[in-house]
Amino acid sequence: MPNTDVSVRPRRSVLYVPGSNSRAIEKSKSLPVDGLIFDLEDSVAPSEKLAARDRVISAVRESGNRTCEVFIRVNSMDSLWGEQDLIAAVDSRADAVLLPKVGGARTVKNAVRLIESASTARPPAVWCMLETARGVLRAEEIAEEIAQSSPSKGGLVMGTNDLAVELHATQTPSRLPLITSLSLYVLAARSAGLPILDGVFADLFDIDGFEASCRQGKELGFDGKTLIHPITIEIANRVFAPTDDEVNRANKIVAAFNSAAEDGIYVTVVDGKLVEYLHVQESMRIIELSNAIRLATR
Repeated sequence: MPNTDVSVRPRRSVLYVPGSNSRAIEKSKSLPVDGLIFDLEDSVAPSEKLAARDRVISAVRESGNRTCEVFIRVNSMDSLWGEQDLIAAVDSRADAVLLPKVGGARTVKNAVRLIESASTARPPAVWCMLETARGVLRAEEIAEEIAQSSPSKGGLVMGTNDLAVELHATQTPSRLPLITSLSLYVLAARSAGLPILDGVFADLFDIDGFEASCRQGKELGFDGKTLIHPITIEIANRVFAPTDDEVNRANKIVAAFNSAAEDGIYVTVVDGKLVEYLHVQESMRIIELSNAIRLATR
């Protein structure tokens, strides 16, 4: 029998926080999110890059008792600020660094090498933004490089706005022009055993559209959604959490399978549907995720 040990971390809602916005950084401390991405890249003007870096590093260092996962999105490694951003992020003891516009495994290798040279006792995980056509075509090699070389388990984040622009694609409610890319990214993540977050929803006033986007992301297999405003946190947390019905069915499947396994039978039926070990694995993930969410929100 395969190993049944399952370990998951809630990443239903992961909010971008502009590194140049002191008020947003302060407010982020009290938000009920699973993760925060302190941003040094797109949301920060070139003239503000150094000040934003200092502000973010200070905020991360001061949040030692945080319960949510903390990422720092650095500038591109080939920019004027990227390498120093990465070194500072390592020193801040953030949970993870997020590399933007990754187009291949080499970027991951170079980042890991720089992290290792910083010689920290608790190196951050390496996460990668996939937001270019090149990133789509090389998603598998990027994911495999993260899985093999990241100091601790990293993951992938969709950058759907940048990708749509590069593809000359229209952003539609169904996201049909991006479905191929979204699915390829999920395939790459799961092939490498990595978590993956869906891209942001840009229209802050379309709450129904945001919820539909979250539901689509969950159906596609994403672990959660990246957000640009606190108003969307509750919806993302609710949609990406297992429902009571899902948890109840998961418990029923595990119990039925274990009962059958005691008699040496590794196939059973629950509510008229065939249950094999692959269904048990998914059920255990759902149960573990539900437990982790409950513990995190106490």
